[in-house]
Amino acid sequence: MNQKKRQAIFDRLAIAIPEPATELNYSTPFELLIAVVLSAQATDRGVNKATTRLFAVANTPKAILALGLAGLKDYIKTIGLYNAKSENIIKLCRQLLEQHAGEVPKTREELEALPGVGRKTANVILNTAFGHPTIAVDTHIFRVSNRTGIAPGKNVLEVERKLDKWVPKQHKKDAHHLLILHGRYTCIARKPRCQSCIIEDLCEFNQKTS
Repeated sequence: MNQKKRQAIFDRLAIAIPEPATELNYSTPFELLIAVVLSAQATDRGVNKATTRLFAVANTPKAILALGLAGLKDYIKTIGLYNAKSENIIKLCRQLLEQHAGEVPKTREELEALPGVGRKTANVILNTAFGHPTIAVDTHIFRVSNRTGIAPGKNVLEVERKLDKWVPKQHKKDAHHLLILHGRYTCIARKPRCQSCIIEDLCEFNQKTS
């Protein structure tokens, strides 16, 4: 795929999705961080259901620590891997208080040093909470990047590096959510909705559905 075609793809996606944003509910960088940690192998809808209850009673590191491990588990037990996630969140809250005065750090290195936070989560926080032009390659972005030919790669890091290099500059900040939302609602996993896809003629997928 050439750069002219990539430009056209992102121009169209930006028109079709004028306000690309996460579907996780949050009001502070800390709430977003907790929601993203919980979202691993879980749906945004399921996370939102749990965090609506949790954040109503505890939406700061200090308040979550006050709940304790058992108390936290009670709020997120509907989410997959909740035992491991609860332990990481408790450790994460403690570390935020001890090393960052309870604030979410704004650098990749500091974010990735937090328990339960990997490169993908750090990229989400940098992009969504702090406005950095980072792209967190989740299952949707990996699929769309490979299927369309925008940024094919064998693993998420390869796809991320190609997207970082090839996404047009004016779309870099929103590319993360443009690709996620396109993958979630149009370029879906089992049978992509090619007939209603606004980039169908630009996409290089050779098994388009009719």
